[in-house]
Amino acid sequence: MSVSRRHFLAGTSAVMAGTCIAPRALAATTAPSTWNLPAKRPFQHIENEWITLKDGTRLAARMWLPEGAHTSPVPVVWEYLPYRKRDSERQRDTGFAEAFAPYGFAFVRVDIRGSGDSDGVLLGEYLQQEQDDAVEVIAWLARQPWSNGSVGMRGISWGGFSSLQAAALAPAALKAIIPQCASDNRYTDDAHYVGGALTLDNYDWGAEFKTVLVGPPDPAIVGARWREMWLERLKATPPILAEWLSHQHYDAFWQHGSVAVNYSNIKCPVYAVDGQIDSYRDFLPRLLANLQVPRKGLMGPWGHKYPQIADAGPGLDWVTEEVRWWSQWLLGVDTGIMKEPMLRVFMEEQTAAEVWPRDVPGRWVTEKSWPGSHIQPTTLFLNPDGLSDQPGAAATRICRSDETLGLTKREWFPWNLNIDLPPDQTPDDKRSLTFDSVPLTRDTEILGRPTATIRVSSNEPVAKLVVRINEVTPDGKSWSVSYGVLNLTHRDGHEAPNPLQPGHHYDVEVPCYFTAHRFKKGNRIRVALSESLWPMLWPSPRPVTLEITTGASRLSLPVRPKDTASDPMPIALLKDRVRKRVAADPGGLRNQTITQTGPDAEGRVMLHKMLRDPPETLIDIGTTMSGGSDWFMSIKEGDPNSSVWKLEWFSHLKRGDWDTTLQSTLELTSSADEFRMKESIRALEGDKVVFERQWDNRIKRNLV
Repeated sequence: MSVSRRHFLAGTSAVMAGTCIAPRALAATTAPSTWNLPAKRPFQHIENEWITLKDGTRLAARMWLPEGAHTSPVPVVWEYLPYRKRDSERQRDTGFAEAFAPYGFAFVRVDIRGSGDSDGVLLGEYLQQEQDDAVEVIAWLARQPWSNGSVGMRGISWGGFSSLQAAALAPAALKAIIPQCASDNRYTDDAHYVGGALTLDNYDWGAEFKTVLVGPPDPAIVGARWREMWLERLKATPPILAEWLSHQHYDAFWQHGSVAVNYSNIKCPVYAVDGQIDSYRDFLPRLLANLQVPRKGLMGPWGHKYPQIADAGPGLDWVTEEVRWWSQWLLGVDTGIMKEPMLRVFMEEQTAAEVWPRDVPGRWVTEKSWPGSHIQPTTLFLNPDGLSDQPGAAATRICRSDETLGLTKREWFPWNLNIDLPPDQTPDDKRSLTFDSVPLTRDTEILGRPTATIRVSSNEPVAKLVVRINEVTPDGKSWSVSYGVLNLTHRDGHEAPNPLQPGHHYDVEVPCYFTAHRFKKGNRIRVALSESLWPMLWPSPRPVTLEITTGASRLSLPVRPKDTASDPMPIALLKDRVRKRVAADPGGLRNQTITQTGPDAEGRVMLHKMLRDPPETLIDIGTTMSGGSDWFMSIKEGDPNSSVWKLEWFSHLKRGDWDTTLQSTLELTSSADEFRMKESIRALEGDKVVFERQWDNRIKRNLV
């Protein structure tokens, strides 16, 4: 098991178990008096059940069934992932199932075709075959003798995508979904391209995903054929990163599986959940604004986590909330959940980076519908003397690409919060074009997506524009509130970019990430503009000089009046969960480090990020897991094509004489005209290499 951006940390089971102690005492505060949390009952655990599809393929499922379900059928909630149910996600699945199934719901976890213990090969993300299989599984779950025919789908990250994609196919038995930390747009909102710019996270995820594509089945489940299945996967695996890099625009490749292409395809109720420091969060307000089905949204202060294991906190008693949702839509019981506001969001009073690992200070606010009618855009102009509510003189300010600007905002996806949260932004601010407000005379709260409109010209046909919105405290520290990125060739859309005409002035709109934040009285709002943001973004093909026109450039903030009434929070809070986990396992943080060296005599800066998951034995099945990754990134100031991203990822599974290791590597370099993408995969049994393959692809740059 590797320290993963899309997997979930060990120990989840214990945390989850803690969330199901209190709900009985809290029932009166979590729903109207006409609905009470169901009494708990025993349940049966089934380690593996085969779901046979029409083409004969067998998908592996792990199941939890409430006692009496065979005589009095129950609703079914399921998750659908390529992350191994047998081991790597075992504790997470067990934790949720044992907290949830006692309330009278079956819970089923299915390995996607070609992953875990399921038959077949997996060749990519969100393929049509995967979605067609999901429809078959839903029908299978609905017709089981222990099922009442009503199916719900939940999941985080890939599981959230799967839920949305299955809902877009409108299978009759799928009655509701809870997608968490997912997206409706695979191109801009799933690590690959942000604002049309190529991201480091594309390669981090790709290196890990190569090990997901070729993971070995467990012989305890599939028997002696495990090695044959494993080799079949290894031989079939594609150069996935080269494939992603071959699609540099929002074409049919990325539109497939992006429900934003047609929101009306979704016919069932949706409860969207995310966290304020998760990079997927913009999907939530878009779903609320564009879906036409019963829907709710919840945005907490956490990252890419379920609310009950929130990091950063405070978290929520989420199992109780799910029981309310599924009772409403799978049992037809009016729990009162749909009488509550459409959106509930945590209004932070400081950023997570300022206070982690302590809980983020703030309060929960609500909106009866989204967009909220009382949220008003407030315009601040980027003037020669700073931010102002009135336009100032039109003057030209110069913004040059700076290859090492971005070291305080390294991560699109902050997973390991002790090293990934953006620290004080001052070092990058000093190298950016900055515009500050005067100290605020009152607290100002924003809820929504800030948008910058910038009048810009470029001396090159390909360039980027990065807008960072920070809060500056009286001691001079600058904290990241939101930011936006735009590949300027994508100024009219991501499907058909156009090169810039050097010297021509454009008014471009740069949407920034959704946020709920209070700017404190006495602090200042800062807008920082740059062309570069390395290593998060790959550099433009050639050095760039941007000209920014002040007075005509402006920032629109979605201001929410602070005295706006909000409904009381009906879900119990779980405070200081992260702090308690850190105190219990301080050594765990030593397995995550990042070091920076340089600039050396040539001006080269080097970063090494190291993640390690030490051996952990799953007591109930006897499997020991370990893994980790190394990231090596470097660039030389003044030379955008000196950038190198090199990643090494490994995972190890062992039980008795079953001993497998997977190693994947990648290296990305570029010239002004092309990318060079090297990939490899290596598999071992014990110390013996059983499969090895390398790819070396050159791919033309296409306005990236």
